[in-house]
Amino acid sequence: MNKENKAYLVGICQNPRNFAAAEMSLKELSRLADTSGMTVVGSRIQKRMKPDTAYYAGKGFLHNVVQEMGYLDAGVLIFDNELSPSQGRNIEAEFEIDVSDRTEVILNIFHNHAHTRESRLQVHLAQLQYQLPRLKKLWSHLDREKGQAAGTGSASRGMGEKQIEVDKRLIRLEIARVKEELDKIEKQKQTQRKNRESVKKVCLVGYTNAGKSTLFNRLTDAGVLEEDKLFATLDTTTRKVEMERGHGIILSDTVGFISDLPHHLVASFRATLKDVQDADLLLHVVDSSDPDLHHYTEEVEKVLTQIEANHIQQLMVFNKTDLCHKDTLAFITKTRPTAIAVSAKEGRHIDALLKQIDKFLYQSLRHTLLIPHDQQKVAHALHELAEIETKEYTESGLKVTAIIHRGDLPTFEKFII
Repeated sequence: MNKENKAYLVGICQNPRNFAAAEMSLKELSRLADTSGMTVVGSRIQKRMKPDTAYYAGKGFLHNVVQEMGYLDAGVLIFDNELSPSQGRNIEAEFEIDVSDRTEVILNIFHNHAHTRESRLQVHLAQLQYQLPRLKKLWSHLDREKGQAAGTGSASRGMGEKQIEVDKRLIRLEIARVKEELDKIEKQKQTQRKNRESVKKVCLVGYTNAGKSTLFNRLTDAGVLEEDKLFATLDTTTRKVEMERGHGIILSDTVGFISDLPHHLVASFRATLKDVQDADLLLHVVDSSDPDLHHYTEEVEKVLTQIEANHIQQLMVFNKTDLCHKDTLAFITKTRPTAIAVSAKEGRHIDALLKQIDKFLYQSLRHTLLIPHDQQKVAHALHELAEIETKEYTESGLKVTAIIHRGDLPTFEKFII
């Protein structure tokens, strides 16, 4: 295996009480590195009060890490955070190693997984915004070459700065062009949304690898890629799903969320995330077999707040119940009484999920009605359109408790007591 494909991971823990969270984050970074094609050969976490302004981690700590990298033949040092441009330059210059960070790894994964024109443009925009403040290190070799030739540092720095400014201007022009292209796509999508305004919109959200695409395929037979990798799905896929009583919904599968989602990606994926913001209902898909599911649930809530979609009603879907112990499942479902536990892979309880979606969307409400004996057509219609819970024959008529959809309510309104 090439040295360049071997990675060593570094994180810092600023609060000793949160060491477990730092370990969890580094574990996730390992999965990200694996998804990007790297092999992780080692990792370390440094406990310190705050990041070092020059090197992020302590210089002595990094010296030991670099020594260990040499023993393990690792070629890349990856930090579990977004390094500032100066920190990246300082570490590479001081220790003469290739340095990357969490954001760059995620951007690389997105680049490899983008298939549609829209997602490729979105990733390209995020990469340009990430690269712009980091251009200087790309031209440092020219500074050295000019300095050797001219015998002074000032001339070389001047030439380097000129080239950097040219590149910065080119990148800014490219950013403007990509944004213009994405604006055109967004206008097209807005037109499509207007054409579907009468249909309820449901969007799958959740932490990456929660099984959203598997559930989407189960509900729609869409054939979306299912893979045990982070960010297997980048492109929003939309299908119509027929519900009970003739109701139809538009169901969308979206990119998975992750802790510390890079702001470059949030900004550039605004058109994709618009599908989430415009939804009538969010299906928050959770991997019920993951011991850290509560942490991941909170992270998804943070991202929904970040993209201003936290006000949309949610239905929690505990997925992968085929991998979850029944006692664990019983415990976690108690915390969310309205949640539905399913196995998208095996097709368990999908009908119950569809019924719950139906109730959420159409605001089915429980009502008690008294239907006179001479209104048999109304009683028949109620049995066809509503979910009967109790019924009692009285002298005045049929007394019924039923769950009725908002759309069907006008038919029975005058019989409600």
